[in-house]
Amino acid sequence: MKKKKVVSLLATLSVSATLLLSACSSGEKSSGTKKGKDLEEKIVVYSPHGKDILSQFEKKFEEKYGIDVEWLDMGSQEVLDRVRSEKNNPQADIWWGAPSTSFDQAKGEDLLEPYEPSYAKSLEDGFHDSEWYWTGTSQTPEVIMYNSKLLKKEDAPKDWDDLLDPKWKDKVIIRYPLASGTMRTIFSSIIYREFKDSNDPAKGYEWLKKLDTNTKEYSANPEMMYNKIAKGEGTVTVWDMPDVVMLKEQKKYPFDFVIPESGTPVLTEGIAIVKKAPHPKAAKAFYEFVNTPEAAKILAEEHYRIPTRNDVTDLPDWIKNTEIKEMDIDWNVFQSKSDEWMKYWDENIKNGDKQIKE
Repeated sequence: MKKKKVVSLLATLSVSATLLLSACSSGEKSSGTKKGKDLEEKIVVYSPHGKDILSQFEKKFEEKYGIDVEWLDMGSQEVLDRVRSEKNNPQADIWWGAPSTSFDQAKGEDLLEPYEPSYAKSLEDGFHDSEWYWTGTSQTPEVIMYNSKLLKKEDAPKDWDDLLDPKWKDKVIIRYPLASGTMRTIFSSIIYREFKDSNDPAKGYEWLKKLDTNTKEYSANPEMMYNKIAKGEGTVTVWDMPDVVMLKEQKKYPFDFVIPESGTPVLTEGIAIVKKAPHPKAAKAFYEFVNTPEAAKILAEEHYRIPTRNDVTDLPDWIKNTEIKEMDIDWNVFQSKSDEWMKYWDENIKNGDKQIKE
């Protein structure tokens, strides 16, 4: 398995988010690209990125273009389901944020519009669709998150299989997987570990059944999961590393993480234009705007996103210093099987007595 240098929590952030916001604003304005008669008056964005990122970029985009931004914050699987249900009458223009596998699925269902952005040459082949139905915006490693007030780092689970130890019974709280691209990826990657050699998901299903035994509840949304782990109603979960770092550094949650020793899936998060988008010109403007080098720096410095563009310089040390072992995954096989595996989990593994907590 290859290693990627990804992140460290110990480094001091090197660029002021305030200065970056100013640079992004002034740099874009100096280009002379203001709202013109050819752009529509609003844009609708579906995204799992959360209100902090969405509100920030809504404000910046509106300041530059004078275009009203409407956004809906929901899980990436929920976005896919919604775009699918609206296929004959699209409501969204941009889908910003989801694993590349979700975009591949949407492409296969004819839900996306191809668009090759101006920064195409800055993306390596693995960070965009071959026909430009989506491009990657960031890389997202998955980790084991724990309450650092209640657990010492040396006592936290070190690898995926450690989560099955009976000592974690009723101490694990999980984001409901069917609504979450992150959780679907983690669960599917566990199944894939054995499936890639045996072509049989049985051992993966057995693993998830044991995890279900230790799971106290499934949370309906990430915020509920964060709050319950912070309060000590559970002490351990699995989640994506950028969110864990952000919650710890910015919002002062008592969280820390462990990078699984045996390897972890590293997702490519992306962006796409919805097919027959009501505001296609504004959609392209937004697509470009949130993927400039200035925007990538803001997302890295303030929101802990690891950029996919290879021309973004002066990134913080926390992106450069820590090596992470990446799980060896055939994403085409992964994407083709994930829905089947998750359906089986929902119908045959999940304990019906564990309600999804609202």
